[in-house]
Order: sequence, then structure tokens, then C-alpha cells
Amino acid sequence: MEKKILKKGFSNLCTAKAMAELYEDNFKLVSKYVHATSRGHEAVQTALGMQLLPQDYAFPYYRDDAMLLSFGLEPYDVMLQLLAKKEDPFSGGRTYYCHPSLKDDDKPKIPHQSSATGMQAIPATGVAMGMQYRELQNIEDAAAKMSPRAESRGLNPITVCSLGDASVTEGEIAEAFQMAALKQMPILYLVQDNGWDISANAEETRAQNAFEYAQGFHGLEAISIDGANFIESYETIERVIETIRKERRPFLVHAKVPLLNHHTSGVRMEWYRDDLEEARSRDPYPVLKQQLLDNGVSKEEVIAIEKAAKTKVQADFEKALQAEDPTPEDLFTHDFVPTPITEEVGERSPDGSDKVVMVDCALFAVEELMKKHKECLLYGQDVGGRLGGVFREAATLAQKFGDDRVFNTPIQEAFIVGSTVGMSAVGLKPIVEVQFADYIWPGLNQLFTEVSRSCYLSNGKWPVSMILRVPIGAYGSGGPYHSSSVESVLTNIRGIKIAYPSNGADLKGLLKAAYYDPNPVVILEHKGLYWSKVPGTKGATSIEPSEDYILPFGKAWVLQEIWKQEDEETLTIVTYGMGVHWAMNASAELGMKDTIEVIDLRTLYPLDEETILKSVKKNGKCLVVTEEPSSTGFARALSGKIQEVCFAYLDAPVMTIGSENMPAIPLNSTLEQTMIPSTEKVKAKIIESLDY
Repeated sequence: MEKKILKKGFSNLCTAKAMAELYEDNFKLVSKYVHATSRGHEAVQTALGMQLLPQDYAFPYYRDDAMLLSFGLEPYDVMLQLLAKKEDPFSGGRTYYCHPSLKDDDKPKIPHQSSATGMQAIPATGVAMGMQYRELQNIEDAAAKMSPRAESRGLNPITVCSLGDASVTEGEIAEAFQMAALKQMPILYLVQDNGWDISANAEETRAQNAFEYAQGFHGLEAISIDGANFIESYETIERVIETIRKERRPFLVHAKVPLLNHHTSGVRMEWYRDDLEEARSRDPYPVLKQQLLDNGVSKEEVIAIEKAAKTKVQADFEKALQAEDPTPEDLFTHDFVPTPITEEVGERSPDGSDKVVMVDCALFAVEELMKKHKECLLYGQDVGGRLGGVFREAATLAQKFGDDRVFNTPIQEAFIVGSTVGMSAVGLKPIVEVQFADYIWPGLNQLFTEVSRSCYLSNGKWPVSMILRVPIGAYGSGGPYHSSSVESVLTNIRGIKIAYPSNGADLKGLLKAAYYDPNPVVILEHKGLYWSKVPGTKGATSIEPSEDYILPFGKAWVLQEIWKQEDEETLTIVTYGMGVHWAMNASAELGMKDTIEVIDLRTLYPLDEETILKSVKKNGKCLVVTEEPSSTGFARALSGKIQEVCFAYLDAPVMTIGSENMPAIPLNSTLEQTMIPSTEKVKAKIIESLDY
């Protein structure tokens, strides 16, 4: 091996080792915030990191500080995160040590990933899927073309996902491996196996190691190495990376390494481990040191490298200690990227156009976006050419745009949701679908942990630009697994935007706004409104808006507006989705169109509080209508907010009507109708409020 590679690798290892030792020597000072170190893992991390290029994407995990150093980061950069300082280049002091996110021109790109072990595998595989899509569609990779390093120009990018062996038992790892193998994606999974979870060892928790597990995924080539040997690690990874760049297929490298430091600063190894002496016998540091000497590097030069590393680490630590802490005001930045869509534009009801059903408004919106933007693609379960979606919401799209742009996924809600993190990171705009709201639960981990927090915890560097479409609601005896309302769970996830339209024109306009919004958007689409087959929902059909029609988020619609009346009781109904139709039908059947104001929220986040509060203050009474069970949740919280702010203006308590508070919606049609609201039930609640 070339001496310069050995010396560079040894210097990096010495630096990481010196950092771990410094943290131990200053334990009380640095353990205010939790940290882990790469001690024992440094050789394989360094061997990998030295070979990545600026166009590559990497997903290190919380023990990979040696890998970060090998990318070109300084100890000072990493220490700023250790101490949660304002200038922490990854998160601005928001997240733990060695939770990187990086977008420097001269280094591999690192999208945000969470502490949840193994969760990074799906976003990382999403990056590889995005790279593959760009190549299939001939979308130029500007990063590779414009790389500041001449030797990297023109080379295909790869994705690297770093994992601990214990995390490979996670179900979401299987989803990632399955898709990488199925689609033959350009990704390297580096699995560092130190034999431990926290206090549970491999014998207790794993039926096989990651190398053995990978054998079950046909098309995922696996290799096992001694990750404590720098030369073996470097040469193996060099061959693997060269193959991935050329052949565009996935690999797993299983690296056996010792854990020579604590699990984290808060979980000390001496509390539970009985293998410390054996682990120390496999320390990569003396191995690499001897490899330098064996390859003709002088003892004096080796000592000089060691000394320089310690000096650098100490100086950077003293500098980091003096760095500024975040201010209270820093809490309130980067929850979202500002959207360019702030005003309604285009024609909502063009002359000469016919009314179309709600599902077609959505279909036409997606088709128009895909025609205009090559970066736009659609995937999910059964949306491909054979079926075009179980509600025909993707009908003909695969035929028009090809199977690379509109395609089926396996039954993998976590992958469908989490892969959008990676797709967005490489400049694509994925529109994905969960087939029914009832099946969103496997995807919530990714939605909450990775998608919603990416912008905030990366300090604005990596917003996730995606659209998640979710058919929702009870209709036609769908039963307990195809009828649920889930908006209260979603509105408790900060960092996502949520639409819940009541008609086709709004759905088309909001879909367009969501596309041009750089943030993650969930669109809840009531399947009972798709075709207006439910009696009383003809209002969901619309004249199809023009192609340039865009409806901004956070703008409620006063669908039925009244004027302030001093001599008559008036009421504001605040609702969304199917509730809009119950409210409008109820007010019409009661002959109260002049005394009931109906507000269609359109979006649940951002919420148009100004329009709501102005109406309630004017009318003095308020009813919130939802399809969800009403004992807790979004509608009940909204009622409480209205009551709090408008108390002095109210002539009655703010009332709420929703579904009965039962565990699920039954299959039988009589039981279903007993469970959910209706026009008749809303009429009764209106009378109760007006008579109060």
C-alpha cells in the first residue's frame, strides 16, 4: 500500500483516538450532553471515508466520528456538536454528538438522520434510488460534473449507509435491503459489528450476523472483513466502491470490530462487560502503527504523526470550549423553509370547462406536474400500470410516463415514506401514496423521526420536499381497517404540512402548492368524496381549474358567509373534508343559510386561525365538525383554542361533534352509520348550540 495512504489513515486514526481519550480525561466537562466515540472502529471508518467523493452521499451513525474526520472535517467542527454550540456545523446545537448533516461542496453529502438505530437505512436507500432514477431519466448530476476535485469528475456517485450490527435486527433494515436488492441500487451498507447492543450481546439478540442475514437478499452481495485491520478494510472497500461505481449494484460489508470505549458517555462499559481484555487485544491502533513500520515509515515519523494529532485535538478542544452557545431566539428557526407559494393564482373555474369528480382533479394535477417536471415521480402500492391505484387515482400515468416514473413498491409503508428523504436530497420531488390511512402506522416512524425533523435538526440544510397522499375516512362499509381518520396523530407531528380538502378544485390547487413547497406535505383525501357517490356530496365535484391554478396552504375558505346580525342567533361551523358537506347540507335543510357561517379549513397545518377567530367573534357561537372520534384530538384542541381566545365574545360554549368514541369503525353498515357523524346529527348539534 502507498505510504501516503497509510500515513493519512494513521493520522486520522490517531486524531479520533486522541479525541476519545481527551473526552475521558475531561469527562465531567464534556458529559453534560451524551456522546459516543469510534474507539475500536476507527480503522474501517477511516478506510471508507478516505475513498468517498464530493458527489457521494453518506449516512454515518452516532459512533462514526473517525469517518467524519476522514471526510475532511476538523476536530473543532465535531467538538462544536459535542458541546452543543451555536456554530455546530451540523445542527446549530440541536442534536447529539456525531449526528451529522453536511452539504459542503468539497465533501460527501450527509443528509440528516436520527438517533433511532437503523432508521437511516431507508433514507439512504432512497438516495440510491434517486441516483438510479436520475440516471434512467438522464437528469444530469451537477455535483459530479462540477466537483472541486478533478479526480472525481465524471465518476458515478454512490451512497453509503453505516450501521451497527445490532440495528440489522430492525424490520426497516429488511425493507431497505429488499428494495436495494430488487432494484439493484448503487449503495454500500457498512455494518460495524462489535458484538454488543447496549448491555445485550450478539448471542442474546441475533440469530445470525449481518453477513449471514444478507445472504437471504438475492442481488445484495455481502463480504465479511476484519474491520480492525486498516489495509484489509481499505483494499476491500476500494474494490467494492469501484464495482458499485461501474456496475451500479448493492453491497454489504460486514466489518468485525472491537468496542474499546463506552456505549455512550452515560452507559459505561465497566458496568456490564466482561470481555474488555479480549476487545483490547484487537485494538486497530497498534495494528496500523505496525503496518506503517512494515511499509518503511520511520519510527520518528510515526511518533510525529501521533504528537501532531494530540496537539491538534487539544487546541481544537480549547477553542471549542470558548465558542458561543445558542441564544433563546435560535430555537425558532428552520422548522420550515419559506415557501414561494403565498397567494392564490390561476383560474379556479375556467369558462367552458366541465365539472369533474375529485379523484380526477388530483389525477390531472399529477399528470400536469409530471409533464412539466422530470424530477417528479409517483410510487406506492398498486399505483403502477396494471391497476393505477385502488381508487384509479393514478390511472394511465404509468402508460404515459413509463414504469420508471410511476411504479409499484412492495408492501412497505416505512420505505414508501422514508425513501422520500433520500429522493429529495438528490433533487427529486417524490409523490408517494399510502393506500389507506389505516396503514400509515408502519410509516409513522419515518415520517416522525426522519421526514419531519430533517429541516430543523440540519439547521435548514436538508428540508424534505415530498408529497404523501393518504386516502382517508369512512365510506361504503369499509370496515375497521379501511375507514379510520388519523389527522390528530399527524397534526401532532411538527415539521410537516397537512391538507384535507373537501372538493376537487381545492385538491388540485393544494397539490400544485405542495409540489412547489420545499417542505414535506401530507394530503388527506377522503375516499367518500373521490367519486361523490355518497348522498349529499355532489359539492365535491368541481369545474377543473386551469393548469396554473395554485392554492396556498393556510388559507381557509369562508364557504358560506353571513353578516353580523344583532337580532338573531348566528353560528360559525369550522370543519374540513367530509364535515364540510355535512355542515352545508345541514344548514340548507334547516333553512339557516343566512344565520350559519361555514368555514372550510382546507389545511390543518398551517391553520388559518385569523379567519376562524374573526368569524367566531362576529357570530358568538361555534361548532367544530370532524369525522374523528371527538373525545380528544385535533378538533377538540381547536375548540379549546377558540374558547380561550374568543371567550369574551361567546354566547355559548364552543361545541364539537365527531364520531362515537369507539375503538374502530365496524363493517356492518348500520353500525358504521351509527358511529360516524351525518347531516342529521350535525343538524341536531346546530339546534343545541343555537338554543343554548
